[in-house]
Amino acid sequence: MSLIESFNWRYATKKYDPSKIVEEDKVAQIIEAVRLAPTSSGLQPFRLLVISNQELKEKIVSASFNEQILKDSSHLLVFAAWSSYTEERIDTIAAKQAEARGIPLEASMAYYGKLKSMVLSRSAEENFQHAAKQTYIGLGFALAEAAALRVDSTPMEGFDSAKLDELLGLDKQGLRSVVLLSLGYRDVENDKLSKMNKVRMTTEEFVEVYS
Repeated sequence: MSLIESFNWRYATKKYDPSKIVEEDKVAQIIEAVRLAPTSSGLQPFRLLVISNQELKEKIVSASFNEQILKDSSHLLVFAAWSSYTEERIDTIAAKQAEARGIPLEASMAYYGKLKSMVLSRSAEENFQHAAKQTYIGLGFALAEAAALRVDSTPMEGFDSAKLDELLGLDKQGLRSVVLLSLGYRDVENDKLSKMNKVRMTTEEFVEVYS
């Protein structure tokens, strides 16, 4: 089945069947899709937290506006961006890339030197916002892979990030939560959206072509 067919199948699920748990091999494939997502300069400036513990999911409800979705979902993915770029973080990635590609680290020092001079001159908030944008690339890959595997998902920005960061201890890791993605299987009988047509602009309305 093509990706387009999978995208037509998916929707932002509003009611999960809590008795249905997403298979671990499918969760692993969704995680791998996020890990392989492209990021600026290959820095991967975010981390992915995968939560299936029911007690923890219910604690997160206090920081969220989607209480029932969180409770009924099989897994919750938390995308957390670096709170800022640091020289150490950039050097770690530079060394990893040099080792993986069999290239002397010195060969890329000029590039990473320019990168550091650019990002380290910005404020921590500017760097966080840049890193936060990268999480949405990972989110997109997760949504696509979940749809291809016929796993339902719901992306969520409606939560108190400060509360969630405190609950998960993200500040101690130099991270800040950006976006959530719940995974599970739709409750067809009780989710009215499962029977509704997908609504999008037509291609003619949505696309401008310059040829």
